Amino acid sequence: MRYRTLDPKLIIETAERLEERVAERFPQAGLRGVAAELVSLSRDLAKAAQALEAPIWWLRGLIIAAVLAGALIFLFVGTILPLIHISQADDAVQSVQGIEATINMIILAVLGLLALIRTEERIKRKRVFRQLHGLRSLIHVIDMHQLTKDPAALSANFKPTAHSPARITNAADLARYLDYCSEMLSITGKIAALFAQSVNDDVVIDGVNDIENLASNLSRKIWQKITLIERHPAAQPVPAPGRAGQASPPPPRAPKR
Repeated sequence: MRYRTLDPKLIIETAERLEERVAERFPQAGLRGVAAELVSLSRDLAKAAQALEAPIWWLRGLIIAAVLAGALIFLFVGTILPLIHISQADDAVQSVQGIEATINMIILAVLGLLALIRTEERIKRKRVFRQLHGLRSLIHVIDMHQLTKDPAALSANFKPTAHSPARITNAADLARYLDYCSEMLSITGKIAALFAQSVNDDVVIDGVNDIENLASNLSRKIWQKITLIERHPAAQPVPAPGRAGQASPPPPRAPKR
C-alpha cells in the first residue's frame, strides 16, 4: 500500500528540500519566502487532511440520541394503533387514518435520519473547501512571481524602461527560477490530493481536481518559457576552441605485418 497512497511526510520533505534549494540559489529573492510559506502550508494541510479521516464522534452520538428519542416519543404517543380496532365498524375509518399517518411519520423520520447522516459529509466538505481556498491563493502567488520572468530579457536588443521590474539576465538562473516555480505548483497539487484521499466525496474530488488543473495549466505556461530559454543562443553550450568546421584527425592505423 506504500505506492498506492500519498505519504504526507514525503510531500513535506520534498517541500522542505525545495525551500533549501531556492534559498541556496536565490537567497534574496521573494521566491524564497513563497517556498517557506509552502512548507508551512503543507504541514498545516497535511494535519488537517489526516484529521478528516476520523469520524465526527460527537455528531454520530447526537444522531443516535436523536433516533432513540424519536423512537421513544413515537412509542409513547402511541401512533401505532392496535390492529384489533380495525375489525370494529366504528373504528375502521379511524384505524385506516391512523395507519396512514403512521406511514407518513415513518417516511419523514427516515428522511430526517438520512439528513442527519449526511450532516457529517457536509461538515467535512466545508472544512476541505476552507483549506483549499488558502491553497488556491498560494498558487496565484507563485504565478505572480514567475509573471515578470520573461525570456525576452535575454535578448541583446531588450531595453528595459524606468519602471521595468528587476530581470534575471542569466539564462541558466532564469530557467532554474522558473523550474522552481513549476515544482512548487506540482507540490500544491499533491497537497490538494491529500484531501481527496481522506474524504471520499464527489464534491471534494471535483474541488481537488480544479486545484490540480489550475496548477497544471500554470505549470504548462512556465514550461513554455523554459523551452524558449533552452532554444535561446545564450543558453547554447560554447563550442570547444579550434577552427570551425575542422574535422578531427582519424585515429592512427595499425602497421601492416
